[in-house]
Amino acid sequence: MPAAPEVFISRFAPDQPRKGSDVLVEALERQGVTSVFAYPGGASMEIHQGLTRSFIIRNVLPRHEQGGVFAAEGYARASGLPGVCIATSGPGATNLVSGLADAMLDSIPLVAITGQVPRCMIGTDAFQETPIVDVTRSITKHNYLVLDVEDIPRIVNEAFYLAQSGRPGPVLIDIPKDIQQQLVVPDWNQPIRLPGYNARLPKAPSEVHLEQIVRLVSESKKPVLYVGGGCLNSSEELRRFVELTGIPVASTLMGLGAFPLTDELSLQMLGMHGTVYANYAVDKSDLLLAFGVRFDDRVTGKLEAFASRAKIVHIDIDSAEIGKNKQPHVSVCADVKLALEGMNRILEGIGSTLKLDFSEWREELKEQKVKHPLTFKTFEDAIPPQYAIQLLDKLTDGNAIISTGVGQHQMWAAQFYKYKRPRQWLTSGGLGAMGFGLPAAMGAAVAKPDAVVVDIDGDGSFIMNVQELATLRAEKLPVKIMILNNQHLGMVVQWEDRFYKANRAHTYLGDPSRESEIFPNMLKFAEACNVPAARVTKKEDLRAAIQKMLDTPGPYLLDVIVPHQEHVLPMIPSGGAFKDIITEGDGRSSY
Repeated sequence: MPAAPEVFISRFAPDQPRKGSDVLVEALERQGVTSVFAYPGGASMEIHQGLTRSFIIRNVLPRHEQGGVFAAEGYARASGLPGVCIATSGPGATNLVSGLADAMLDSIPLVAITGQVPRCMIGTDAFQETPIVDVTRSITKHNYLVLDVEDIPRIVNEAFYLAQSGRPGPVLIDIPKDIQQQLVVPDWNQPIRLPGYNARLPKAPSEVHLEQIVRLVSESKKPVLYVGGGCLNSSEELRRFVELTGIPVASTLMGLGAFPLTDELSLQMLGMHGTVYANYAVDKSDLLLAFGVRFDDRVTGKLEAFASRAKIVHIDIDSAEIGKNKQPHVSVCADVKLALEGMNRILEGIGSTLKLDFSEWREELKEQKVKHPLTFKTFEDAIPPQYAIQLLDKLTDGNAIISTGVGQHQMWAAQFYKYKRPRQWLTSGGLGAMGFGLPAAMGAAVAKPDAVVVDIDGDGSFIMNVQELATLRAEKLPVKIMILNNQHLGMVVQWEDRFYKANRAHTYLGDPSRESEIFPNMLKFAEACNVPAARVTKKEDLRAAIQKMLDTPGPYLLDVIVPHQEHVLPMIPSGGAFKDIITEGDGRSSY
């Protein structure tokens, strides 16, 4: 997305009155917005009329508002720029709720704009009225109800500034219909009015703290980097830090790609379904460098047992995260990029005098890698789901942008695709929202038109936003969909197998009266939307099927039938510790 030109050329004469909706559209253009994901309705149709008059902004029309907000997130996650979605009042606005909560938990910059009933009808239970500002207050970084048409330029300015600065997040702007219709001559030079917010933004990290961290590194024998989504904008600085120190790197689900998983110092993912060696490293470490992370329960398990032998250094841009779950020994509230730059400067300055040698520790971890690699079993000629992802990794040379739904397929995509760079991996982490994969891939394809974009999805997740197949076709978005179809809600089935004596409680997603058939027939969904599709059931046919998917121009759906007995391993049970790690078994055994 190009940055807004220095001198913006408006379609209107400076003193020409225009509708509030046209002011809104021009305000978006001035922010450099080139794509929005907007679904019209009565209270937002004025905005859509305004969009048709824009030569800069393309509207990618989703087929459900949740598809629109997830697509805006996919756009933001793939590009690092704020995604923009627009919906009407009432049910249109409430359909954005899951996406706003998702962006809040994963710190994704998003600007959501909703139409609202006219000001005189607010609070009267009017047709399609919901108090969306109240509904979304706790799942947005900030939100606005516009009550004066002259405020639109300032509010849009503030919304984009808030979404991107500090810890990023979603901002909602609710605009009553009468304000969209009101004529006004806009003042584009209104200053941003956020004194309290600006005063609380973290300052540059202090040199003293950074020197203290470098000293801790020099005194340690078994340091580990624990990096998360906060490091996605400082990948180069992180790689340089690792080059200077030789410290191994464990990544969270959100941080995958910040450090290349193909590097020999990468321990891949840690946490509940992380590698044995990443969790081993954290458990045995004497120094944990936690950069851009929030000590989430899926990473730490039992908090008292997590990195219990280590001194903890926590660097995060959000002061609320420091000491929230785990008390650090040294904390720096600052942008990780600036902190890493500062530490790299210190390390380069004292490079010759500082003899860092963690080779023994690296050898110990290399042994763990050899002893406990990520593996999977075979099921005769059936397709192991992990193998499908390995093949995709090979055939795309590890360069595709991958989005996922939520569940087993999501964990396998995190474990078996080797991400080389940030913003290659788009997944709903904190909220775990099924139905995220297809619309997020759609947004990524808009943000990165030249990239190969693959949605690795589960049959359950895929169906939740299956209507977006129509958007792929209508907007000519070349998204490839690889469904790992096991006819079950796989992750819940895995828990049933392990902890509930395999008692199936509504986790079979097929047709109970015809269990031998694949149901629903995903290929017919694709056919209805004129998207080419194929199904593959045998391991020996898989490579050719994936190759055909990648070679076919435009969108494509590949239905990969996989056994539902497979489990995601390793697994540390919820609230457990490293000593409780499970590395064996699947649904063919009883527990």
